[in-house]
Amino acid sequence: MRKNLSRRELLKLLALLVGKAGLGTLTGCRPLVSHAAQDLEPRAYLPLVMGGRDAMPTSTPTPTLTPTSSTRTPTLTPTPTRTATPTRTATPTPTRTATPWIPPTPSPTDARVVHVHNTNATSWNGETDFWNDVNQATVDTMVDQGVMALTGTTTVADAWSSLIPNYSSGELVAIKMNFNNSDGCDDTDGQIDASIQPVNAVVRGLKLIGVPEANICVYDASRRIPDRFVNGNLYPDVVFRDTGCRQNVTWSSNDPNAYVTFLPPAGHPAPPETRISDVLVNCAYLINMPIMKPHRIAGITLTFKNHFGNIRNPWNLHSYIRLTDPLYRADYNPLVDIYCNPHIAGKTVLVVGDGLFGSKDFEGPPSLWSTFGNHLPNSLFFATDPVAIDCVMCDFLSSELTIPEAADDYLVLAHQAGLGVYERGDPWGTGYGLIDYVKLEGTL
Repeated sequence: MRKNLSRRELLKLLALLVGKAGLGTLTGCRPLVSHAAQDLEPRAYLPLVMGGRDAMPTSTPTPTLTPTSSTRTPTLTPTPTRTATPTRTATPTPTRTATPWIPPTPSPTDARVVHVHNTNATSWNGETDFWNDVNQATVDTMVDQGVMALTGTTTVADAWSSLIPNYSSGELVAIKMNFNNSDGCDDTDGQIDASIQPVNAVVRGLKLIGVPEANICVYDASRRIPDRFVNGNLYPDVVFRDTGCRQNVTWSSNDPNAYVTFLPPAGHPAPPETRISDVLVNCAYLINMPIMKPHRIAGITLTFKNHFGNIRNPWNLHSYIRLTDPLYRADYNPLVDIYCNPHIAGKTVLVVGDGLFGSKDFEGPPSLWSTFGNHLPNSLFFATDPVAIDCVMCDFLSSELTIPEAADDYLVLAHQAGLGVYERGDPWGTGYGLIDYVKLEGTL
């Protein structure tokens, strides 16, 4: 039985309804023009208002397509309208003129989130090194199914061509990983980190559209990529960059957009301007591969939080995302400012959420999930909408764990900034009304 809405939840709903009136200017991004509903009014949370599900592939290896719809009401936090934008007064170079990113007009599939689940993806027994217990062939199939369902195509090559149309020789494709728990090149402590198998599957797909291995960079700009991850790589010319173990990430670009300026509401102290990695500046396309897990400071760490690993000295921002910190406020989050950088928002072509193992503990090892029948999640998530995919992964985390109610405040703000569609729903039951949630059950 659905519980009555709390006062906070009612206020969040009100904020979303008001958000379309101009609150998207908070970060310099354009307010969202939603394709999912003409306006985000209370009636919007009726059964599915997105189209395009009948375009799902029919030739994938034995998936079962189970899209869901919902009447679930989202939760939002009211955000005051910003009346003034601070002016940058100090720049590293006198000639630097940053170009704000403007969201493109959404297509009918932008808010689609594809969830591929296959119990054969892993075989971890809780005792061995989890990174060795992943079935590469199964993961290959899951990625193939995911990108085809996401793009509405019937071949893997067409799917990747849809995500990266007209790839030109020499263009760099960057793949952002999460190695937040890696403490050295020889890290084997068993704490959850990125898995190489989904990366291999993505590289396999990129090669189908002519991307050379040497033009693919797998990286984490603020962490170390351990040997165990690189040793599982199937493509010898792929480039790995990090801080301390592989080719070092650099921070020297003179590009005017190689910086993030933080723009909190007037009167709120702003974090200092920071650089983004040269990998981001130099790449033509970006694939973000976060891990589905909670976070002891921010509540959750997913697509947006993964970009802390794209900026220099991200630790300076923790006070602004710590839910209990005096500097935290529901109407501002630096994660949105970071994502609005043109090299991030303008280059991201795909988000692949790694839920093969997941974790109930930010720094702990993988664990079995009661909501997945006391098994590992064995899941991968695919989207081009970073807000929608974080909403879905947050809902899975909330089904398993106690996630602070304020943990999704940044998603409300990201929606208001035009970065995607916000909706909290129930992937196990009533589903979604705005997000086109599609689940594929794999058997191979």
